[in-house]
Amino acid sequence: MAHKDYVARGHSSKKQTPPLSKPSLPWLRIIITLILVLGFSYFLWSIKGTAPENTTDVIVIKQQAQSEKDTLPEIPQEEWEFIRSLPEYTVEIVQKKQDQPIVRRLMQCGSFRKDSQAQQLKANIAFQGLEAQVRSSKGTSGVWYRVILGPYESKREAEQDRHTLQRAKINGCKIWNWNL
Repeated sequence: MAHKDYVARGHSSKKQTPPLSKPSLPWLRIIITLILVLGFSYFLWSIKGTAPENTTDVIVIKQQAQSEKDTLPEIPQEEWEFIRSLPEYTVEIVQKKQDQPIVRRLMQCGSFRKDSQAQQLKANIAFQGLEAQVRSSKGTSGVWYRVILGPYESKREAEQDRHTLQRAKINGCKIWNWNL
């Protein structure tokens, strides 16, 4: 298999140039150009006599239109009833003092069947610096030992302690409006 030198092949001296032919005139372009020039000339000839003869009439019409735009109608005077009556009007507010009941809140962190489980949770809460109580209650299903904190005077105080317990991974504490 012989390798061909494509670069050298392009420079060979045997290359023949095609004979030069006379370029033909682009008749189609010439015809279209003549039609466009003749159409534009006819358009100019047809609008030749339509311009206004007296230019002062045009200027006067433009000045009148401008003066109409410059003058605005007068703003009507509005009369409102409340502007006169409002300064004379007074409102008396009678505020009754309401007795707010004192709502004490307790936080329950667990309820167990065995006292030992309740005491273990109470100890974990004590490690966080909070004091919990274990209270027993008898119900139809037996004795339950509840671990509670409080009472709190405001819900905000109870929430602060609950967040402290949540940081220590003691979850499930609920705040209740209980009066003991």
